[in-house]
Amino acid sequence: MESLRLEKAYRAWGHDICDLDTVVESGLTFAIALDKGVDFNGREAVLRQLDEGVARRLAVFTLEDPEPLLLGNEPIWRDGQLVGRTTSGTFGHTLGTSVGMGYVENPDGVTTDWIRGGEYELEVATERFPAKVRLTAPYDPRSRRVRM
Repeated sequence: MESLRLEKAYRAWGHDICDLDTVVESGLTFAIALDKGVDFNGREAVLRQLDEGVARRLAVFTLEDPEPLLLGNEPIWRDGQLVGRTTSGTFGHTLGTSVGMGYVENPDGVTTDWIRGGEYELEVATERFPAKVRLTAPYDPRSRRVRM
């Protein structure tokens, strides 16, 4: 189950998201309807974060080497700088490599361009391994297979 949830980038409460994370930081803005004009607690904060940006963002990583196993809490390196830690990880059997999620941080702001513009490594047992980063699920990102 853990393998499948991470391949689909499904967040786990207490690991990937908690009451301190916002929908913008955790990449869950698709789950709220801002265009319907319905008020809800935190609406103004969400609109402000969408307008001003955030300093941290949840991203999904897959290792290029299929051997190392991600378990969570691995350091995330971007262009040689420590930018975060994974919140969860495991071997993705459908993908054939380890997959994990974690927050990347930048005091100057974390944008899609900033995330995609870097080279990433995840540190497993003191060794760094090249990783691909994405903001969507590595497996079936448009959920076509889920809807079959």
